[in-house]
Amino acid sequence: MEEFHKVRRLPPYVFEQVNRLKAAARAGGADIVDLGMGNPDLPTNKFIVDKLIESVQRPDTHGYSSSKGIPGLRRAQAAYYERRFGVKLNPDTQIVATLGSKEGFANMAQAITAPGDVVLCPNPSYPIHAFGFLMVGGVIRSIPIEPDAEFFRALERAVVHSIPKPIAMILCYPSNPTASVVELDFYKDVVAFAKKHGIFVLSDLAYSEIYFDGNPPPSVLQVPGAIDVAVEFTSMSKTFSMAGWRMGFAVGNDRLISALTRVKSYLDYGAFTPIQVAASAALNDPDADKHIDEVRQVYKRRRDVLVDSFGRSGWDIPAPKASMFAWVPVPEKFRHLGSLEFSKLLIEKADVAVAPGIGFGEHGDDYVRIALVENEHRIRQAARNIKRFFSTADENLHNVVALKSAR
Repeated sequence: MEEFHKVRRLPPYVFEQVNRLKAAARAGGADIVDLGMGNPDLPTNKFIVDKLIESVQRPDTHGYSSSKGIPGLRRAQAAYYERRFGVKLNPDTQIVATLGSKEGFANMAQAITAPGDVVLCPNPSYPIHAFGFLMVGGVIRSIPIEPDAEFFRALERAVVHSIPKPIAMILCYPSNPTASVVELDFYKDVVAFAKKHGIFVLSDLAYSEIYFDGNPPPSVLQVPGAIDVAVEFTSMSKTFSMAGWRMGFAVGNDRLISALTRVKSYLDYGAFTPIQVAASAALNDPDADKHIDEVRQVYKRRRDVLVDSFGRSGWDIPAPKASMFAWVPVPEKFRHLGSLEFSKLLIEKADVAVAPGIGFGEHGDDYVRIALVENEHRIRQAARNIKRFFSTADENLHNVVALKSAR
């Protein structure tokens, strides 16, 4: 039976292949150290949970909510932006609450994209950045993720050679998956380019508070005049360990926020009101910075253990400066397999799950993404498993080649 048009535009979800293999291994009794999905394992702060419980016991919170977010939540996000970035936002016209940043990106794509519109997207990149636009008939032109001179040369080529001219570019720093970071001067050049060519900037800042070395990651909206062309997406998933709560925001340019708000008004009634009330409390908490720093330090310790223990196992890990991920080259001996087959091999032979880089774009196929979502003891266990696996690498590779030949 022929697949539906939009489904045909989507390639097989490579992460699902890894997930199936992981589930089968666990069903067989294997103890899989799961460093694949970026699913925070830290508990949500108790006072946030308590606020949810308090709110959910009120009958007046159980009706339909507001798709753009309750006023108190939007004011709390505006206060956060002023406190953290020195950026003043109008809660009524420049902020909308989203069901996580993923939904925000997908619905922004619906709001601004006509069939055939070109969008500039980093490769590798978080899948929704590209596929949100592909699913609504947009066309993706890849640009580099590293913020160097080649990035801007690629932007110039894209404007010259894309027909029609691109309508938007997507940014993500700290990057998922590569953990690349930028300084404010980079955003100044991006905003100048966007204004010169009439292109919107859609910035994913989901990892703004998970940083380890150097200055806190900036917001593109800190650039004077950026509000004329930019919208930024943030999430409470990692910062407050609220991934399952699905609470995020889009903030910035009035016209883009208005378009997103209108589309969302047809699609949802917003998050459950008690969730929004609890999210407001989290953002307004006078001890929020202390709680966020505690989360940050947990990820920093895990990063350091990952780099040290995996290095001892024979796999050098470039230390990420930010995010909850390490972007790691596939070891040379296994690189010919590609990231998906290597990831499968790690599950089968080392009881370790990682995310194959090909799932983030074809330019990611020499890498895997390792998430800091297991405790330090489990990370060391993964390193020991991998060391044993590497010690039998030649035998394992021979078996993989034989299996492929048999197929």
